[in-house]
Amino acid sequence: MERTVLNALRDEQSNGVHGGLYHRIQVDFAYNSNHIEGSRLTHDQTRLIYETQTIGETALVNDVIETVNHFRCFDRILQTAHEPVTEEYIKELHRMLKNGVMLGRGDTAVIGDYKRYANTVGKITTAKPKEVPEKIRLLLERFAQIGQPDLYDIAKFHADFEQIHPFYDGNGRIGRLLMFKQCLAADIVPFYISDFNKMFYYLGLQEWQTEDKPMRLLDVFLSAQDDMSGVLDYFDIVYPKQKDSARTLLMQHGLL
Repeated sequence: MERTVLNALRDEQSNGVHGGLYHRIQVDFAYNSNHIEGSRLTHDQTRLIYETQTIGETALVNDVIETVNHFRCFDRILQTAHEPVTEEYIKELHRMLKNGVMLGRGDTAVIGDYKRYANTVGKITTAKPKEVPEKIRLLLERFAQIGQPDLYDIAKFHADFEQIHPFYDGNGRIGRLLMFKQCLAADIVPFYISDFNKMFYYLGLQEWQTEDKPMRLLDVFLSAQDDMSGVLDYFDIVYPKQKDSARTLLMQHGLL
């Protein structure tokens, strides 16, 4: 069997391969995605949780739980890479990510269902709770109609999803997991956002959502793909060599 990204990840997952592509992406993806959202776990702590199910040092309980849960979410997107993204699928990922997390009192923190209270993210006004189901339904319908999405389509889906902000918490991590799955399904080099690029990523989302300027976010995603390509080359993985720039993608979509 040809060692494509998805085939290699599934094969290494099922055979418990240590130190391979699956091992590396599990640790790096979980560390970076959780760190972007404020986790205090170090990369070494994240690796220890994955490799030995121990932490080695004092750590916040929720950080550990959400790291383990992210590993499980990643396995789920590998198993379902070519299945359509539905509302229930998105809620399922949220249940997996937040399962067992220690919550505060009250009903603010809803797990596996949409938020009950309005929230904002920086300068971005997100959807009100009553608007979320319809906005998510339309977002999924529009994406399903594309057929063969490119990186621009996936980036737009992500920006729109984050602007809706359907959950009380975990929106960024769920959105980035969905992007990875969408890339696998579309035979596009998958990627995760490094904590190093956190501010450029947030600025890119803000510019897309408030000023209709997608260039920065596409550049961040293309840079992340370049990083992933280096990893795939090391492990001798076959993947489509993509040469599109952010400007080319925007021109292809009639935006320049």
